[in-house]
Amino acid sequence: MAKKEERFVMIHEEGKGLKLEGIRCLFVDKETGVTYLGWHSGYGSSITPLIDADGKPVITKL
Repeated sequence: MAKKEERFVMIHEEGKGLKLEGIRCLFVDKETGVTYLGWHSGYGSSITPLIDADGKPVITKL
């Protein structure tokens, strides 16, 4: 069976896992180009699409 290509790619990561600020990452959906902000600290995590000043999703061309 052929390996399925990953849909999301991480384009940026910052922060420390041992601090309260957590780790922040930017992910891009390779099919739509929509950029997401992911955050992880301790046992908590979240992900949300980035939006521009007009309320539309930020599109990143890879």
